[in-house]
Amino acid sequence: MNYEQSITELALADERYVIMTAENRALIRNIPNNPLLVNRFIDTGITEQTMIGMAAGLALRGRVPIVHALAAFLTMRAFEFIRTDVGIANLPVKLTGFIPGFLSDGNGPTHQAIEDVSIMRGIPGMHVFAPADEEDMLLMLPEIWHSKAPSYTRANLIKPLYQHDKNFTIGKSEVVAEGTTVTFLTYGMLFNQVFEARQLLEQQGLSVGLVNMRCLKPVDEEVILKVASESDLIVTVEDHFKIGGLFSIVAEVLLNHQQLANVQSLSLNERWFKPGRLADVLGNEGFTPEKIAVQTMNMLETRQHVNTLTTSTH
Repeated sequence: MNYEQSITELALADERYVIMTAENRALIRNIPNNPLLVNRFIDTGITEQTMIGMAAGLALRGRVPIVHALAAFLTMRAFEFIRTDVGIANLPVKLTGFIPGFLSDGNGPTHQAIEDVSIMRGIPGMHVFAPADEEDMLLMLPEIWHSKAPSYTRANLIKPLYQHDKNFTIGKSEVVAEGTTVTFLTYGMLFNQVFEARQLLEQQGLSVGLVNMRCLKPVDEEVILKVASESDLIVTVEDHFKIGGLFSIVAEVLLNHQQLANVQSLSLNERWFKPGRLADVLGNEGFTPEKIAVQTMNMLETRQHVNTLTTSTH
């Protein structure tokens, strides 16, 4: 089963679903050739704003549009239409953003969706999802598509390194491992990098936790609070600007519950990433398993040094 097969199965079973794209057919290349779906497939061309306006109109008439476009243009070029036409009316329009974050690897800043989580979660009622890989995405999609809420999903075709929990529930994360020294909170394609970084740190004798924050809104506050109370250090890892993404989400949850924790961020701090092949992007920006492990060790050593100084001062 892949994305195209999953959406075909859904649409054939329920005539309410309409498949739309703004000339981005990578995920749905064969849909227009399906005689049973040709009347429910709409390609508006490179007109993301028009597509969202049409999707909102269809939703008002009882349809459930699933729309596709490059993540950067879907979330930014069409933002006002998503906010006003979909968000205010709280319509069940399903947004699928292609090549988000580092997955746009060779593209420059104009095509980089590294503020999309921040933009989309700022819309009242909008759900935001970032599956770890293709398997995770396919497990999540049925519940996302059947929900009555508008949603934005970061499409992800990365092959899995981990067999995910099949019992996905909106608003719940996936706890891969629990740890007391450090716990990683991550999402999207960087899950694989963090999964391997965890193994490297475990080999050093550390107790390392890992949580797949596949649902960023509504977020799993219970898991965040639990991790904060049990781990010496939390590290959020994301291919997103530091502001507005997972680091901000964790900070908001902790502040709302008046809970203290040592939280550090591996993210893009006030910069776009240098384009290149994906492996080169990860290496250049410090997101390979080895570099994540080294940076985490440095954070732990800094924390230990600060604690030693504090103790000696007292």
